[in-house]
Amino acid sequence: MAYQLDPRITNREFKLLLKPEGLDQRSQINRLVHLINAFCETSKVELLPTDNAATSLRNVYFYDSKAHDMLSHKVILRIRESRRTVWVDDWCEVTLKCRADSFEHAISLNPTPKSVYHFKLRLKEELLRADGIGSVRKIYSNNAIIESVPVEEVFERSFDSIVEHFPGLSKLKIPGKTPMPVVGGRNNKILEALLPIGDLVFGEGVQAHLDVSIWMRSVGEPIIGELAFAYRVTDANRDNTKAHKLADKFFVSLQQAIPKWLSDGSTKTALVFGKPE
Repeated sequence: MAYQLDPRITNREFKLLLKPEGLDQRSQINRLVHLINAFCETSKVELLPTDNAATSLRNVYFYDSKAHDMLSHKVILRIRESRRTVWVDDWCEVTLKCRADSFEHAISLNPTPKSVYHFKLRLKEELLRADGIGSVRKIYSNNAIIESVPVEEVFERSFDSIVEHFPGLSKLKIPGKTPMPVVGGRNNKILEALLPIGDLVFGEGVQAHLDVSIWMRSVGEPIIGELAFAYRVTDANRDNTKAHKLADKFFVSLQQAIPKWLSDGSTKTALVFGKPE
């Protein structure tokens, strides 16, 4: 894939869905990591292991109307609550994103929040597996991520009250009184376990964090997994075409190295909504 990165891109993310069976067993994860290490050696991409890597836990859920009005516009409102074992922290992360196949569609929404809390804006190029092993599908995600929002401030609202926090949503023309509950109901919250694996070195200034995540209904009930790596795109590495191309090639070849682990589908989010992205 030879292309010029758009100067507005801030991140590149590569994601492979994994079959859920057995992913909650540490021995299975160890086998997967062993395969990845062996593949890195043959592909001449260095994998720097994460020292004392610990699994983190968080709750993940989404808000939308029952008719998925926001999703129909490629807009996703996601909450992540970090937790320590059974205890949920007092703060959560709120993300609004417009994610679409078209770059122009993704940037058509201004996700900038009206918030007293610290936030960051990210415009991501995401590479997914398409239909077959060794295939690639590219989508774009225009994100606003609000950090450290008190959990008591996150609750079901009307669309109008969400627009107060994200004014750019007003262009969607969704009726203001439309209720915005948790997608699938309050019992549809996902428990996510995230394990850092290490850093992939593709070239100078291009070092990607590699991790495995598992989505579960509850402990012992995996519904999907994901193997992903991602890196920031900065002024310093934007023109390092060789490194970006190596990351692309690695993504395609990795699929061919672990085909029995891979699951069909588009994104983890699509499973919650029951609709492909």
